[in-house]
Amino acid sequence: MNFAFVSGNPALDLAGTVGTRRDGPVDVLAAPGDLERWVAECDELPDRVAADFATFEAALSLREAIYQLALARVLGRPFDPGSLKIVNDTAAGPVPTIKLSDAGLQMAGDLPAVLSHLARSAVAVLADPDACLKECGRTGCTRLYLDRSRGARRTWCGMDECGNRVKAAAYRARRRASTAAAGRGREGTT
Repeated sequence: MNFAFVSGNPALDLAGTVGTRRDGPVDVLAAPGDLERWVAECDELPDRVAADFATFEAALSLREAIYQLALARVLGRPFDPGSLKIVNDTAAGPVPTIKLSDAGLQMAGDLPAVLSHLARSAVAVLADPDACLKECGRTGCTRLYLDRSRGARRTWCGMDECGNRVKAAAYRARRRASTAAAGRGREGTT
């Protein structure tokens, strides 16, 4: 299972573990083991955590709360009080320990500490008035991301997944249109 870390913030990446939310949501976190693998693959989190069913459910609740708050921010709506409570309560929990070494920053902690770190990350980005949050421009993708591009011109959550799909579809449409136009041109000469 491949996870996409394209949102520019680990809390938004957690919210992005549901790839589309409009028509038949695609959830990549179906079981506690999926969450363990997601945490291990996220560069900004500890390498290993154990997820039992209760902490897995807490992670899913946090994910949905982060998504609702970030979407409200994108749409210019007030925050949902229930989502705020989940994020704020989780942010008040234990935090991972960090250690600097020659290999760089190392983080350790259990899943509740990871969830607290993710909630704090969400608070930081949602409270930043200069953070440019957007929803992916590809039809069907509902991933939210932090646009740090020059001039805030980024359109897609990620080039590999969504940007390439949009560009390929546009290319195919142009080819079909030019082929159809060429066919109509030949018909007029006969």
